[in-house]
Amino acid sequence: MGITASNLTKVYGTQKAVDHVSFEMSTGEVLGFLGPNGAGKTTAMRMLTCFLEPTSGTATLEGYDIHNHPRKVRRQIGYLPEDTPLYTDMSVVDYLRLSAQLQSVPESRIDGRIQEMMDVCGLGPERHKRIGELSKGFQQRVGLAQALLHDPPVLILDEPTTGLDPNQIVEIRELIKEVGKEKTVMLSSHILKEVEMTCDRILIIDQGQIVADGSTEELRNQFMGGTRLRVQVDAPADADVDDALDGLEEVASVQRTNGHYELSAARDASPAADVFHLCADRGWVLTELTPLESSLEDVFRELTEAPESPAERDTTEANPA
Repeated sequence: MGITASNLTKVYGTQKAVDHVSFEMSTGEVLGFLGPNGAGKTTAMRMLTCFLEPTSGTATLEGYDIHNHPRKVRRQIGYLPEDTPLYTDMSVVDYLRLSAQLQSVPESRIDGRIQEMMDVCGLGPERHKRIGELSKGFQQRVGLAQALLHDPPVLILDEPTTGLDPNQIVEIRELIKEVGKEKTVMLSSHILKEVEMTCDRILIIDQGQIVADGSTEELRNQFMGGTRLRVQVDAPADADVDDALDGLEEVASVQRTNGHYELSAARDASPAADVFHLCADRGWVLTELTPLESSLEDVFRELTEAPESPAERDTTEANPA
């Protein structure tokens, strides 16, 4: 069944932390929930897990409404908060046993589930260590094991790879992808490359509102417009290459970076041939002409980067770097 959110809203005083957020997720889908700091990601996740009461709107998880059946909702969820709450004076195995009991795992299955989670999350060698003695990465693994322990149909993971080293990140990414084949998985992260490699679909929130929803490819096509090219030209020192490239009809913008130019084409345009002919006509040597694929980071910045205010522009012009 998955998750359905309908106009979820959370207001603190005069500020709308989450502003009429609506979306649907189905079982077998891994959704990346992205946004800048303060955008409303964690607040939205806490409402879905019945940790926070919405100001208005509602949501259902596996068919249970968060207002009418909060206990049943919680039983459907494996939740890993951003700051993993752990009993640091307990050993790993004792903490997981307590978690299994709290999550109503049948007594006959507890030992087997603990061993399975130890294997899945790579915690076997640490099983008898106090959680407070573990590194941040291993503590994160303990939190993930706790979230998976009762085999919930829905996983909500807030920054699940925080504090992990590159090898651990790859392992957790593969684990999430595998789990996501049978469960509904919603995760937030600031590591956009990981989201791009892990998630089937991306939801971007900014200032409490959904600003984009789709696969990475769909978002690139929808928001990043036409072709992008990296161009390098060997031209005389007095040649005005910037203006010449910018003057091409199919070029929307030109940016010079580290000795080369990055060209953004007008939507649906492909200016590669025009660049080639420009250089040939002027006797310049075209040393590089490479298509650039927009990344999820490009889309994210396009949608969430605050536009420069007139006052900021005036300050920049008055005090150039």
